[in-house]
Amino acid sequence: MSGTFVGMPAFPEAARGAVQDATLRANLRHATHTIRDKRATAVAELADWPELREAGKQIKDHTLRHLDRYLVMLEESVVRAGGTVHWAADADEANRIVADLVKATGEHEVVKVKSMATQEIGLNEALAAEGISAYETDLAELIVQLGHDRPSHILVPAIHRNRGEIRDIFREEMGNWGRPAPDGLGDSPAELAEAARLHLREKFLRAKVGISGANFMVAETGTLVVLESEGNGRMCLTLPETLISVVGIEKVIPTWQDLEVFLQTLPRSSTAERMNPYTTMWTGTTDGDGPSAFHLVLLDNGRTDTLADEVGRQALRCIRCSACLNVCPVYERAGGHAYGSVYPGPIGAILSPQLRGTASEIDASLPYASSLCGACYEVCPVAIDIPEVLVHLRERVADRGGRGHRLEKAAMKAASWAMDRPAVLAAAERAATRTRRMHPANPPGAGAWTAGRALPQLPPEPFRDWWKKRDR
Repeated sequence: MSGTFVGMPAFPEAARGAVQDATLRANLRHATHTIRDKRATAVAELADWPELREAGKQIKDHTLRHLDRYLVMLEESVVRAGGTVHWAADADEANRIVADLVKATGEHEVVKVKSMATQEIGLNEALAAEGISAYETDLAELIVQLGHDRPSHILVPAIHRNRGEIRDIFREEMGNWGRPAPDGLGDSPAELAEAARLHLREKFLRAKVGISGANFMVAETGTLVVLESEGNGRMCLTLPETLISVVGIEKVIPTWQDLEVFLQTLPRSSTAERMNPYTTMWTGTTDGDGPSAFHLVLLDNGRTDTLADEVGRQALRCIRCSACLNVCPVYERAGGHAYGSVYPGPIGAILSPQLRGTASEIDASLPYASSLCGACYEVCPVAIDIPEVLVHLRERVADRGGRGHRLEKAAMKAASWAMDRPAVLAAAERAATRTRRMHPANPPGAGAWTAGRALPQLPPEPFRDWWKKRDR
């Protein structure tokens, strides 16, 4: 898998720097608390929310068990509707397919709907290497692109920016990408939105090629579905002559009826709305209406390997709502960039190490980027047990070895030996209590714990000895 932020340190080091940024923490706290409070209100409106959640889980699990069958059905439906299907095993193949399709049109620029799959494979950079300019049209993605930045949230990629920072980015960068920001641009939401609208309108009207992802793909009809809030997606999906959609293979669902469940759970879990302002669906091509050429690039890029893991495969249920990020105490303090991936937060901590493997320092650290509090599982609209997968992945990382894990295994082996021998354990407890005043406050190997916590004081005597003295 592509998509690791080049030069990023492992999560502990990246998070250590992020928590020192007071502005970042204030931006994150305000945004995540606002979104999660609204979500809770929206979800509470539905008396059958637990049943909808279970239905979404069952649909996704059924589809994943029979993914081969539904992907073939999807391909047949798309082709029957006038589209063309391409299969990409990894990021390099997907990028090559898209670049060749764009070059075949003779165009040198494309407009894009917000797409995490294209971010995952580094498509913008790959197109730039081929002399093709890719313009993000989602407002938050536009902010990230103009600011030469990286997304830090699934739903709100520029969540780490406040209005003043966005105004400055627009003033300084818009002119380098097209229409400049209006003179005297302020930082009110209305002014910023209007500046983005004027900047993007000329790109929508000029572009001949659009690139998108999809929230869902319906196998029985070959229909793709994009949910969004601004209308920019619909402009990209209807105005260009050629539309190229890059979608992970796990986004397929069997039937049109299955879509009903997710059209209720996704908006409420993401934007806290009863339904999205714009829900765009398209099936192949139609003469005189929309793009005349449609290409669907089905992306694997580690998903088949993830599917083979009976515990970890539940991460492929994810519908990218971001609810888990908004309740996570670790994400709220560290921010999205610390995860070193386009998939931040709890879902990123289990998805990225499976798509990319755990060989890199970043990916080996991600399963530990959690307190295991379980809040992420409670809000997940498809019931992904993220804490279970985190522990599962920690076991995988530990099995790979490394100095810290070898020491931990040796310590656990010694503890197991002592606990199997009551007399040895009792003698060790008495020795520990008698020497407790000589114990260092920061013992070797415990720095990660003692840097932010005090070790508990040992009692004056072991529990066994205290218990024997009690009158019974």
